[in-house]
Amino acid sequence: MRLADGVRNIVVVGTSAGGVEALSGLLAYLPADLNAAILVVLHLSPSAPSQLDRILARRTPMHVKIARDGDELLPRTIYTASADRHLMITEQGIRITRGPKESRSRPSIDVLFRSAAVAYGSRVSGVVLSGALDDGTAGLWAIKDRGGLAFAQDPQEASFSSMPESAIEHVQVDCVGTMREIADRIIASVGSFAPASQPDQQQAERAHAEVAIALEGNGLAAGIMALGSVSKYTCPDCHGVLVEIKEGPLVRFRCHTGHAFSPASLMAEINAEIDNGLWEAIRSVEERILLMRQIATLQSEADRPDMALKFERQADDTEARLQLLRDLVLDPAFFGHSPSE
Repeated sequence: MRLADGVRNIVVVGTSAGGVEALSGLLAYLPADLNAAILVVLHLSPSAPSQLDRILARRTPMHVKIARDGDELLPRTIYTASADRHLMITEQGIRITRGPKESRSRPSIDVLFRSAAVAYGSRVSGVVLSGALDDGTAGLWAIKDRGGLAFAQDPQEASFSSMPESAIEHVQVDCVGTMREIADRIIASVGSFAPASQPDQQQAERAHAEVAIALEGNGLAAGIMALGSVSKYTCPDCHGVLVEIKEGPLVRFRCHTGHAFSPASLMAEINAEIDNGLWEAIRSVEERILLMRQIATLQSEADRPDMALKFERQADDTEARLQLLRDLVLDPAFFGHSPSE
């Protein structure tokens, strides 16, 4: 049995921290005979195989499987993303790619949502659940731009509120609710008429280009430099120039190799780069101190007390100055971290 044309029957769900609990709650309310394909992205560690399909299979009566490249979209089926692979859908079915990361993630929620919006327009319903930062907001905006439905978990119910809060702030969502309330809205919408939509031409061209980037990994060939204006920033991943993209209230960034960032994820990546750089500087200065103390010892053994004292004093002075770097790298206020990020 295939999915019917012209009706809402594709549901895409994105989540991150706290996502297993949220997904388990949502899917438990969906009936086994729901005539929709449901695709799920949960941010995953790239170094270990995902067990999400097995976990969710114990929580829902629907059929759950890991999405494979070339799979046909079938009703009554839940497809989960694999570690270190983007999950996408096209008019031909499911695609699995290792395209550039978006919002520091692969799989990325935005990649799935945007591909669904481009391929199936108003037939798509997008759901943003618990998670840190804001992956999913840009993709949910694309779904709404093409006449689809947008749902977000109540931030007060979410274990991590940042993702649903961002979606609610930037996208005109159709429902903010508990897992039961969102499930009821999904059930009510499945099979309903999907009206034709006419997205802005420029927005449509941009979305098609970004889908091509995720599929083929060639940002320059996809025309990435024409997607927006050149920004002041460089890509933390590859140090290429970042293009600033504006969509409604959203501002995003992409480099010419394809990595994409929201302002929040760009800040997080820059903070990580600063953190690494500070620790590298500390290591270099510590090596300098060790070397100066070794030279001081060698000078003392060579009966040159004045030179030995000189290097010992330089080592002590460097040690004192190094404390400033240690204080900076250990200061959580400098990086702006909070438990919900």
